[in-house]
Amino acid sequence: MSREPLPRPRTPLTVGFDLDMTLIDSRPGIHAAYRALSAETGVHIDADLAVTRLGPPLEQELAHWFPDDRIQEMGDRYREIYPTYAIAPTLAMPGAREAVAAVRELGGRAIVVTAKHEPNAKLHLDHLGMEPDAVIGWLWAEAKAEALREHGARVYVGDHTGDVRGARTAGALSVAVPTGPCDEDELREAGADVVLPDLTAFPGWLAAYAEERA
Repeated sequence: MSREPLPRPRTPLTVGFDLDMTLIDSRPGIHAAYRALSAETGVHIDADLAVTRLGPPLEQELAHWFPDDRIQEMGDRYREIYPTYAIAPTLAMPGAREAVAAVRELGGRAIVVTAKHEPNAKLHLDHLGMEPDAVIGWLWAEAKAEALREHGARVYVGDHTGDVRGARTAGALSVAVPTGPCDEDELREAGADVVLPDLTAFPGWLAAYAEERA
């Protein structure tokens, strides 16, 4: 028995997604990149620890391992070696492709707004065969609202309390998944409007959301 098509929103729906630990599990790749940077510089970096706190800009993590006057240099070097070490080991999060497809099935636009170096973010998405309508990098927490507003995003999906703050600053609905460093309680306390267990639940949630808006 064929299913009735879902009603389309009156205006195209734009949904924003975070990247690391929302759409992609970049921990293996980032771990490898930190180990390579450590080997090259001779400076100890606890890669196991670093990958437990993904989300904020790279410089915040590098500040744990390098003096202030070397952070910019090390950030530039990390981003330079990143494609060699980090792209191939990185996997799509469960439900990521289906979540982006669900937006498209409603006639909407899916964008990625991330704190990551934008060229490297695009490399990840290309490697994994995910094709959002736009990729905007170098934005963290409240600064993500700039891109969300510019693209008219009504929903922003992320795994970090910084993503919640970005959504709320933009006036977008904050949909959170506890698949990164922040648990469900932290995300709710930060003001998330919706917390899903992971992205596999997103298409069902989005269908219900679209029906309410129709």
